[in-house]
Amino acid sequence: MSTENEGTAVPPAPSAPPVPVDAPAASAPHASDAGAPTTPIPPSTPGDAHQGPELVHAGHAPAYASAEGAGGAPQYPGPEGAWPPPQAPGTPLYADGGVGAGEGAGGAGGVWGAAYQQPAPKPKNGRGGLVAAVLVAALVAGGIGGGLGYTLAKNNDDGSSTTLSASDSGGSVKRDAGTVAGVAQKALPSTVTIEAESTSGEGGTGTGFVFDTQGHIVTNNHVVADAVDGGKLTATFPSGKKYDAEVVGHAQGYDVAVIKLKNAPSDLKPLTLGNSDQVAVGDSTIAIGAPFGLSNTVTTGIISAKNRPVASSDGSGSNASYMSALQTDASINPGNSGGPLLDAQGNVIGINSAIQSSSSGGLGGTSQSGSIGLGFAIPINQAKYVAQQLIQTGKPVYAKIGASVSLEDSSGGAKITSEGAGGSASVESGGPAAKAGLKPGDVITKLDDSVIDSGPTLIGEIWTHKPGDKVKITYERGGKTHTVDLTLGSRTGDS
Repeated sequence: MSTENEGTAVPPAPSAPPVPVDAPAASAPHASDAGAPTTPIPPSTPGDAHQGPELVHAGHAPAYASAEGAGGAPQYPGPEGAWPPPQAPGTPLYADGGVGAGEGAGGAGGVWGAAYQQPAPKPKNGRGGLVAAVLVAALVAGGIGGGLGYTLAKNNDDGSSTTLSASDSGGSVKRDAGTVAGVAQKALPSTVTIEAESTSGEGGTGTGFVFDTQGHIVTNNHVVADAVDGGKLTATFPSGKKYDAEVVGHAQGYDVAVIKLKNAPSDLKPLTLGNSDQVAVGDSTIAIGAPFGLSNTVTTGIISAKNRPVASSDGSGSNASYMSALQTDASINPGNSGGPLLDAQGNVIGINSAIQSSSSGGLGGTSQSGSIGLGFAIPINQAKYVAQQLIQTGKPVYAKIGASVSLEDSSGGAKITSEGAGGSASVESGGPAAKAGLKPGDVITKLDDSVIDSGPTLIGEIWTHKPGDKVKITYERGGKTHTVDLTLGSRTGDS
């Protein structure tokens, strides 16, 4: 299934996953410990676009335009080379309001603060003056009556009233840890609203959360992309304290980024990371973010599905993100991108990254996509692995099989193409696929126990693993099914 990143078009989306699922979208592409990178994807040709639902990044407040569907199917190269592939039509948008769920402040929409115009005065006449006099008299009488009523009630209050008053109200009440209010009360102080601005003044709003006590904040790549090359980046806590920040590292393919606060406070409290592998469909979820720039917004829902193949894009036509996502019906909108998806105990189980939308708001347009109950989050097991790599080296590491696969929407599997990116070999010489005996024309239908219905689905599944992991590949050749063991290779960086 493909989704839109807020404000950007999305690449071809894979069809349904293990459980019949629509092809993944490009949020979001963009959240967990378990995942690891995959092989680079070559740019796709105009005729290779994968058709699928429209996804929007949940990150920036402004909405990015979803990718226009191309005619053909892009290819995913195994060998090093052109990466990432062009964006496919009908891909999900980032949930940030721009290209992802993260952006929230810059999107178009209703007009706030429209000037109030006082109605023109009506012509006066004798009857109008009389009515006014009557109204004044009535108001005066009403005031007298109200005063008498209050005095009588006060004098007759002998303590026998049945009215009960709470000793505490509002924010002074301590919420139980297991309630939504209790979770929000504890988690909100560790979330931030991120504002990213490019050197040309363009940008948007997204969300992030405290990862460690050193001042590292985890968010989506599409939330901070504008500030990567000399732009401005700030992070604001619910308390109102605002800090300048810098990008430590970003992984476009995973749609994960890490920023660091400058002059970070010493009392930072990192959010507790959960285990996304143990999440079950039906589990309660709590999302925190800045939808359409409305910071510190809390919404609730459940886990609607797991391992949902999603491909999302930033709308540039060349940057694609792939994930095997957690699906939730918690309300996620542009500006939510990069924010935490929590379980009922307040543990982070995902990073909100993309949304499926019935309409796509283009960059600079008059409308912006909103939540229809289909949100996607990067499992935290994968996101944690990526974040640690970025903090240690500043660059992402992707697992790969060393083969180019078609990105067209097929539902029949991931077909190894006859030619790789730029005319290179579709099966990398000496690479994992070659060593396992895979050849051009083979159709991969399963990776371990996960059903593979398309190229994007395969990519998302590979990236939930780490380089060096051993996986079992099931493929079809000449009408016969074969199974081989394969050790995943690695690629460093997004290009």
